[in-house]
Amino acid sequence: MRVGLLGLGRIGAFHATSLAALVEELVVFDADTSRAEEAAGRLGARVGDPFAADAVVIATPTSTHAEALLRACELGVPAFCEKPAAPTVEETVRVAEAAERTGTLVHIGFQRRFDAGYAAARAALASGELGELHRVHLLTADPRPPAPGYIPLSGGIFRDCHIHDFDILRWVTGREVDVVYATGSNRGEAFFAEAGDVDNSAALLTLDDGTLATMQGSRYNGAGYDVRMELAGTLGTRAVGLGERTPVSSVEGLAPQGEPWPDFQARFEAAYVAEMGAFLAAARGERESPCTVRDALAALYIAEAADLSRRTDRPVRLLEVTK
Repeated sequence: MRVGLLGLGRIGAFHATSLAALVEELVVFDADTSRAEEAAGRLGARVGDPFAADAVVIATPTSTHAEALLRACELGVPAFCEKPAAPTVEETVRVAEAAERTGTLVHIGFQRRFDAGYAAARAALASGELGELHRVHLLTADPRPPAPGYIPLSGGIFRDCHIHDFDILRWVTGREVDVVYATGSNRGEAFFAEAGDVDNSAALLTLDDGTLATMQGSRYNGAGYDVRMELAGTLGTRAVGLGERTPVSSVEGLAPQGEPWPDFQARFEAAYVAEMGAFLAAARGERESPCTVRDALAALYIAEAADLSRRTDRPVRLLEVTK
């Protein structure tokens, strides 16, 4: 397979290394020519048009995603794109319609679907091992905030950070969110409030079968990167993300046995590699799309509802934001 990679920033560079071991030929491109040449030399790739390939991986800034995906659809090139598919609902709908109209495979990157823990929790719930699901809890906490200049462009904590929680909630439970009641606060640097955003967040989500899900988040989790999910049913409870490197200590004596996870890339390294392998298999026609634009749109609708709820201080039904 010849695969093109567009964008060689932090996550793009990681994907480049993975792809170099998975494909026969890797073609890279970045707006920074020297960065592209360095990566090509290091990985045995070449610099060129990433769309002139059997598949393309898009790891550029969010503002460029829709344009790149529309080009892939126009050319009929299977595309992997880091979340989000586009910055807005309207653009995401346009990409989804283009993919469906042209029959082009478009996989949006939600790597938690490929983490062994989340997959095991999904299987346990589906098998009946947990009984009837009654409640869910989700947590995403970064050890330190992004750069100040990133926040005004991020779309806010619900679209930028918790979009992963919203996607994995749908994927693990197989249910849709009906109502969101979200809030947030600013406990750190002023640039969050100046951008109309928050650095600590919480939400109550009611699923379409009445199951209650709670969610919390923070940009300032000093202990380390902490991402977890808990599912409680009538027959059992399962937690995802509790391990030797989880940055949580118990007053009863339980403590991490290794260095806490420093960031999302370290925590989900294996999931990112598995996700890329799944995309390539889909591009070869060996399996269905692992995560469609419609899946990304569904998660974005939840983020839209959460943001509206926080700003208006009221519960918001998904029907209010669905196009």
